[in-house]
Formats: sequence, C-alpha cells, structure tokens
Amino acid sequence: MHKLLGFLKGYRAVTVLGPLLKLLEAVGELVIPLVVARIIDVGIAGGNTAYVWKMGGVMLALGAAGLALAISAQYMAARASTGFGTNLRGALYSHIHSLSLSELDRFGTAGLLTRINSDTVQAQTGVAMFIRLVLRAPFLVAGALVMAISISPKISIIFLITAVIVSIILWLVMSRTAPYYRKIQANLDEVSLLTRETLSGARVVRAFSNQQTEQHDFFASADSLKKKSVKANALSALLNPLTYAVINLAVIAVLYFGGKTVEAGNLKQGDVIALVNYLSQILLALVVTANLAVTFTKASASAARINEVFATTPKIVDTATTSPARQDGSAKLEFENVSFSYYDGGRCALSDINFSINGGETLGVIGSTGSGKSTLANLVPRFYEASFGEVKIDGANVKEYPMRELRKKIGIVPQKAVLFSGTLRDNLKFGNENATDEQLFQALEAAQALDFVEKLPDGLNSEVSRGGKNFSGGQRQRLTVARALVGEPEILILDDSSSALDYATESRMRHAIEELPFKPAVILISQRAFSLMHATKILVLENGAAAGYGTHSELLENCDVYREICKSQTKTEESDGKEKRAK
Repeated sequence: MHKLLGFLKGYRAVTVLGPLLKLLEAVGELVIPLVVARIIDVGIAGGNTAYVWKMGGVMLALGAAGLALAISAQYMAARASTGFGTNLRGALYSHIHSLSLSELDRFGTAGLLTRINSDTVQAQTGVAMFIRLVLRAPFLVAGALVMAISISPKISIIFLITAVIVSIILWLVMSRTAPYYRKIQANLDEVSLLTRETLSGARVVRAFSNQQTEQHDFFASADSLKKKSVKANALSALLNPLTYAVINLAVIAVLYFGGKTVEAGNLKQGDVIALVNYLSQILLALVVTANLAVTFTKASASAARINEVFATTPKIVDTATTSPARQDGSAKLEFENVSFSYYDGGRCALSDINFSINGGETLGVIGSTGSGKSTLANLVPRFYEASFGEVKIDGANVKEYPMRELRKKIGIVPQKAVLFSGTLRDNLKFGNENATDEQLFQALEAAQALDFVEKLPDGLNSEVSRGGKNFSGGQRQRLTVARALVGEPEILILDDSSSALDYATESRMRHAIEELPFKPAVILISQRAFSLMHATKILVLENGAAAGYGTHSELLENCDVYREICKSQTKTEESDGKEKRAK
C-alpha cells in the first residue's frame, strides 16, 4: 500500500492535518473520565452542586470541541481519499493505455476493469480509514493505559493483559483473512469476465438456447466467490465477539479489584468509574482497530493487484523523437524476413514473411482461420513487435518512428467494426480531428456510406449508441472504413472489413479507394478470393507461413492452397446461384 501513497500528491496537507485533529479529539476524550471522577468525588460526594454544574459545563465544552474536530477531520479524510482515488484511477488508466497488446492480453479486459474500479475503491477506503483512525485508535489505547497507570498501577495490569490478548486475536484473524481477500478479488475478475461475455454475446447465447449453460457457469463462479467471502467474513466476524468478551471480562475484573481497593481506602469511587471509562475507551478503540485491520487487509490485497499493473512495463517503448527521412527507391511498406510469436518460446504465429508494397498498390492477404492474417496487420502499427526481421515504412524500421507519427501514417479498419457513443461526426473525426464536413462526406462516399448517412434525420449529427448498435453490421463496417479514410493515411489496412457487404457494394468501395487522390498502399485482408483477385499482389498464408505470393493468375498456376480456396468458393457461389434460380 505504501507504494501508492505518492498519489496523495496535492492532498498532503489535509493528510497530515486530519490525523492531528483526530489526535486532539482523542485527547479530549481521555480528559472526560477525569472530569467525571472529579464530579463524583468532589461535587456529588461533597454535595457541591455548583461544582457539578461547573464541571458539567467543562464536559459539554469538551464534547463540542471534539465534535468540531471530528467533523473537520472527516471532511479532510474524505477530500484526501477522494483525491487519492481520482489520481490513482487516472494514473492506472494512463498506464494501461501505455501497455502493448501483449500485456493487455495477459491481464485480460475483465481483470483490468476490476482493478480500475473495485480495487481502486478498496485502496481509497483504506486511505480514508488511515487518515481518520490510524493515530486516534492507537493513541486512545496507549493514552487510556497511561491514565489507568496514573490512577492505579496495580489495577492497570489488567489493562496491559487485556491489550496483549486483544492484539494476539487481531494478528491471528488478520493473518488468516488476508489470503482470502486476495482470492476474492481474483474471483471478481472471473465473475466480471463471465458477465461481460454473456451480455456482449446475448444474441448468440439465445440463438443457441444456451442460457442454462451460461447461467450454470456464472452461478458456479458466483458460488465460489460467495464461499470465499463467507469464509473471510466468518473469520472477520470473530473479531468483535472475541474482543467484547475479553474487554467485558476485564471490566468485571476492574470492578471487582477496584471495589476491594476502595474498601481498603486506597482508591476513590470516582477513580473506579474513571478506570471503567478508560477500559470502555480501550474496548471501542480496539473494536475500531479490528475493523481497521480488516479494511487494511482488503486495501493491501487490492493495492498488490494494482501494483502488479504498474510494475508491468510495456515491451514496446516509444523512444524515437523525429521521423526518419524517406529512402530513395524504397517501398512504402516492406516486410523483411519477419517472424512473430505471441509468447517467448511459443509457436510462431508468423514465420519468415517477405513482401513489399508501394503507394497506390494493393496487397491482398488470404488464408484459413488462424493463419496469421490479423497478426500481420497488427505488426505494421507496432501493436506487437516483430520477434525477428524488420517491418519497414519508406525504407526505415517502424521502431525508428515516433509512435504518434507512425500511426498517423496508417489507417486501420479492424475485423470487428467498433464505433463509440456520441455522434457520427465525432466517430469520423477519430481519423482527423480537424477534418471539415466536406472531407467527411468524401470519405463516406468512398466507403459507400454516404447514401444511408444522408437519409438520417440529423446527418452527421446523428447519435451513435454504445458500440454502434443502432446501425447494421454492414453500415458499421462502412463507417469504420470512412473513419480510416478521413485521416488520408499513407497505408490503409482493411482487415476483413467488407465481410458484411455484398459483392456489388464491395466492388464499388474497392474502385473508390483506388481512385482516392492520396493513393494509399492498401493491405486488404479477406476470406473471399473474389475480393482479392484484382490486387497488385496476393500473399497466401498457411499456418503462419507464406504458401504463395504473386498475382491472382500466377497463384492459380503455382499455389495449391490458393487454387483450393478459389475452387471451394467458386463451388459455393455456383451452388448458391442454382438455389436462387430454383426458387
């Protein structure tokens, strides 16, 4: 937890002042039993009513001062902890975005969401409790012991024994609950993952009537979370009854031995009441300490998970400051003996890939599922780093470009069309925040999306729901293509971005992209051979390796894999055509 205290920057004054105010409040609480003792021994025993009223006024003043101090300290604790949570969450969010995709894959989306939400809240709660109670509770225990010793050194031995026993109870419970809280947070990751998958894939689940299976998996994970929580809470629940039992036995002992001492004339009645009050203060302080220990245990477990993310350094580091000059005669994009594996020592997802492409040319990439097509696309903008070989743009390795400048050169349309909540204009300007409406309409026209956008009541100001669910699959794909074109990229990567389009619309889009004035080098990834047959060159991938490279006609002659793909798709198209004619 101490590693996260740097996020209290800007709130250090209230972080220090808050505990000091609680300390002053505790001093007032320690004085009150002495005032009560004086009221009993002097005022009541002596029949001095004026003294009783006078000391009663002192008690009220101490109470009012304590209330003011407590409210001020609570405000400071709330302000500091909220600021801490905001700083921590912001830093964690920024750090997550600095990680490469390989680190994000390791933590998983659900795990990172739990850390940035639940774990951050637990750490924030720990800071609030620290400010409010970390000085007050121990000071009350120590102060009450000192005051008890000053009243009766012999009876104060009961206080010392009680404090030792309760401390042992606290240590035993804390040491056994800490592992459970770490497991609980990890189990929360699993529950979040299952919830996210089920909700995002609700249509698929219902289409296959698979609700019962998904519910079974969710309830199994939730039941595991419940069992861990019950065990942790059962252990934590032992704190209060055990502590109260020990303290109440101590009260009985104080009353018994205090009474004997009063009978012997070595102690006054008011002193016995003061001792009982101090014991009660110790009881409350230790109960608070017990709850504080549980809170700190949870916060410590969450802090460890947050620190795990901060301790993860991105493998891909942006070290370049200026873009290198274009080398004469170099290709716009070139892969030179490129190999890549997702994990060190793991199987290569790409093996010894070579190709080059210039502006205005199109490279088609085709292959079976899992052959490495999307992996190849991810190496160009440095989402992942090539394990061997070089990826070059304008003759320079992509590592030599500043990350922002590199990605400005590249327009990417991913396999899954992703739109963000807001307006169409906001989504299209992801490619270029300074783009004019004219540029937006030109991009929409090239992407074959202008026709349906013009029919929308609000045009570019039309609202986009979360994930773009208010548009069809084909419309989302065309909008994401338009978003990539708005930035006028030098390299355009279309990763199976026309799978939801009919052949006629796809053909019009392809021709429109070829006619673009800025002539990007296009990497067109598709499962359909028809979509690639007009490409300048076609790269055929099989199990991560190049099974063929050339034009459509060359591959039909020389590449068995490509020829088989074309035959299978031609048969499918012919059979579909026969079925339509028969209908």
